[in-house]
Amino acid sequence: MGIKKTLVDRKEKDLCELSTKTNSRSRKNRRRQKKRVQKLFEACKDVFASGGTDYIPPQADVDRLRAILDKMTPADVGLTPEMQYFRTSAADQLPIITYLRLYECNKFSIGIFCLPPSGVIPLHNHPGMTVFSKLLFGSMHIKSYDWATDAPANPTAAANPAQGQSPGVKLAKIKVDADFTAPCNTSILYPADCNMHCFKAVTACAFLDVLGPPYSDRDGRHCTYYFDYPFSSFSADGVSVPEGEREGYSWLQEREKVDDLIVVRATYQGPKIVDK
Repeated sequence: MGIKKTLVDRKEKDLCELSTKTNSRSRKNRRRQKKRVQKLFEACKDVFASGGTDYIPPQADVDRLRAILDKMTPADVGLTPEMQYFRTSAADQLPIITYLRLYECNKFSIGIFCLPPSGVIPLHNHPGMTVFSKLLFGSMHIKSYDWATDAPANPTAAANPAQGQSPGVKLAKIKVDADFTAPCNTSILYPADCNMHCFKAVTACAFLDVLGPPYSDRDGRHCTYYFDYPFSSFSADGVSVPEGEREGYSWLQEREKVDDLIVVRATYQGPKIVDK
């Protein structure tokens, strides 16, 4: 009886210690998650304090934000792949994309896009903005462009020359065209370099966006969407692109309507940001 009681007491003590350690780790994880989100906010507040349209942070500040974002995980913002945001239903004609706003002011914004499988954010620009994008989980295809220099703005359609000039079509160089799977490094777009991109979810995925400054119609930072066409779609007259490199270019045309995108807003439920 004495032996059994000793074993029971030891087992209860071990379970108590295990519970204490587990609770301690859980509290530390919650503090770490909150700390990372707050750290990102405070860094953005410093980096973009004097920014505005066309502002590019010094390289040291770019490296500072990149280092913070590179370490961000889904748990840091309260996300898991099992959430409703990442599911599709038979009734959905288009995959519905969810946007979670963490913070926004006239200097910068922090938000998360949640994409179900096959969800697409069409090709769009970021006028006068520096953009940091961090894939938190899942896989997605990213294609980004920069405008080609000294290219005709209104080329002739090669498929149907009778159509004549094609207004609003400009040549752009493909900078990135690849699949990415988390964990991976943060991608960065600058006001005059690689400023247009599109995303397609290979699997359910989420990415965190930092925009400095954010979109603002009043300040001339309006989001424009584009169609993209292969280089061979239009005449190459007046274009100084070697024949062997032409697959690395596309023609972009502004879109008046975006019918293939549904974005809904939802309330961010992760660690809160404290604006001190």
